[in-house]
Amino acid sequence: MLCEGSSMRSISRVVDVSINTVTKLLVDAGNACSDYQDKVFRNLQCKRLQADEIWSFCYSKDKNVPEDKQGQFGYGDVWTFTAICADSKLVPSWRVGNRDLEDAKPFIEDLASRLVNRVQLTSDGHKMYLDAVEGAFGSEVDFAQLQKIYGVEREDTKYSPAKCLGASKVTIKCQRSV
Repeated sequence: MLCEGSSMRSISRVVDVSINTVTKLLVDAGNACSDYQDKVFRNLQCKRLQADEIWSFCYSKDKNVPEDKQGQFGYGDVWTFTAICADSKLVPSWRVGNRDLEDAKPFIEDLASRLVNRVQLTSDGHKMYLDAVEGAFGSEVDFAQLQKIYGVEREDTKYSPAKCLGASKVTIKCQRSV
């Protein structure tokens, strides 16, 4: 039922078990999957990878976090870093954290540790990737940033993002050898 998208509370009601039982099952399954990925996703032959972040929030968005919870991880904005292989669609590495260098570095280091050959890596234009990629790969990577160019914010609708007008490719030359 969890795999089918049923809520934890509905599973608890249908199966007639405590919500704590469903929660424990979900945590155990997540830990088993994480352990499996950590052991098996090694010596990967990926050639072209893209790194990006997905925004979400826990409890509430940053602007609505109560004062006594501000600054605590798990309250407010949360980012999931992902790397995906363009050819196989495998996600060899991911990390949940803040959108900053402190979380980008271990994410990129983990990614680099899983690969056996030189890769082409593309990220968005976020500056945190510059230090993270050079620190993890040194000069042993073909790294570029794809920077999107947006028009002015639209004022006619509350939730409509600005229109993407295009993108520019920026090749990054990493100097340091690992």
